[in-house]
Amino acid sequence: MTRLILLNKPYGVLCQFTDEAGRATLKDHVAVPGVYAAGRLDTDSEGLLLLTDDGGLQHRIADPRHKLPKTYLVQVEGVVDDGALASLRAGVDLGDFVTLPCEARVAGEPDWLWPRDPPVRFRKTVPTAWLEIVLREGKNRQVRRMTAKVGLPTLRLVRTRIGEWTLDGLLPGQWREVPVPAAMAQRAAAPLRSRDGRRQGSHRR
Repeated sequence: MTRLILLNKPYGVLCQFTDEAGRATLKDHVAVPGVYAAGRLDTDSEGLLLLTDDGGLQHRIADPRHKLPKTYLVQVEGVVDDGALASLRAGVDLGDFVTLPCEARVAGEPDWLWPRDPPVRFRKTVPTAWLEIVLREGKNRQVRRMTAKVGLPTLRLVRTRIGEWTLDGLLPGQWREVPVPAAMAQRAAAPLRSRDGRRQGSHRR
């Protein structure tokens, strides 16, 4: 039976199970053999991470071609104006690629949000704000690069939702196992095809 785990990844934890340098990894929080992260979350980012023991499901969740929306709560430095929001929504030219159009809005700091450890370093003379950004892609450090490009450096980044799954009720380092939606399990079990259309082998780990 396929396993699917929701983890609230703490700040400073590598998105892998081993590290030769002895840094904190997923193994410090999830003592479940045979599962792997479906997608990634930067070491200095927090929040929802999905893990599964099924390679087909892992691919289905992580592959941007399936456009599973991912929601981020972002604390930024500076004053958010309509121009910055419009730029984020339309797509940002980051040099090596242009981001897809996304959802972006000003959000208040939620009362359920835990204090970060270590705390965010603020500059007393510079205001901060919170944004909610929803992406359907996920390139390396994309949210941080997007906000920096529009003049709003990211101070804190928390992923709160992936598709239908949310952080609800999970504190940093906590996890829970959930059933795999039937429709997604069926699609994940189907033979995968590479970008050139050729059929790939089984992805069951």
